[in-house]
Amino acid sequence: MWFKSLLVGPSLNAPSSLRMIREQFLSTSRGGIVYDAARLRKPEAGMFTRAYWQERSQLESMSGGRGTVSVLHSQEGDWILRHYKRGGLAARISADRYLWLGANATRSLREWRLLAQLHDRGLPVPAPIAARYERTGLLYRADIITARLSHARTLAQVIAEKSLDATAWRHIGQTIARFHAVGVHHADLNANNIMLTDDAVYLLDFDRGRIRARGAWEGDVIARLQRSLEKLRTKHPELNYGEREWQALLAGVNAAVS
Repeated sequence: MWFKSLLVGPSLNAPSSLRMIREQFLSTSRGGIVYDAARLRKPEAGMFTRAYWQERSQLESMSGGRGTVSVLHSQEGDWILRHYKRGGLAARISADRYLWLGANATRSLREWRLLAQLHDRGLPVPAPIAARYERTGLLYRADIITARLSHARTLAQVIAEKSLDATAWRHIGQTIARFHAVGVHHADLNANNIMLTDDAVYLLDFDRGRIRARGAWEGDVIARLQRSLEKLRTKHPELNYGEREWQALLAGVNAAVS
């Protein structure tokens, strides 16, 4: 099975890279770009568009999120490009524009900087490559590029096909607890934001995430994940998930806390 090494071994929570992030900021005619100077010499505004990569035959589309994300086959490695899009009722007003409250308050720069901080702490997250915002009056649009995790699949994808044993579920719980131990509040933890590689568990999509004092919100994050798994099971009764798997995950969370 492709996830055989996931079920055993101490390297499950290995960080995505030991190389530290070197933040640089570049002003553009319409906004700004923050990027990792250790991985990118100098960004171009065009690199945040699908057309830029398509012209170079370096674009691969994939489903995900509220629309699509794109895989970019750059010379420095494979990256993921994600355009920020609204959900719910707000999307009816504007699909991808947000109220301008300053550069440091943009969703793209906030997520990029949070990922950089978590990455440099050795937490299992995708390495941030670059993020940008483009301002038009009182509104802005945003994009982010992160490193692609090699041979990774979402938890939702894996359990739709295979069973994970109790050890793997406990490791997932332990990974979540590692983030909570340093006050990382994931705003939308669900079965599609937990990634499994051959030997590690990662969390991704930290839009609206933040670092805060520990508290009752940790239980809310766990409850949100449980609801997402139950929703999947309702849609797919054959899903390889049930009470036994959930209790194993909780055991991992609680073992890390105690």
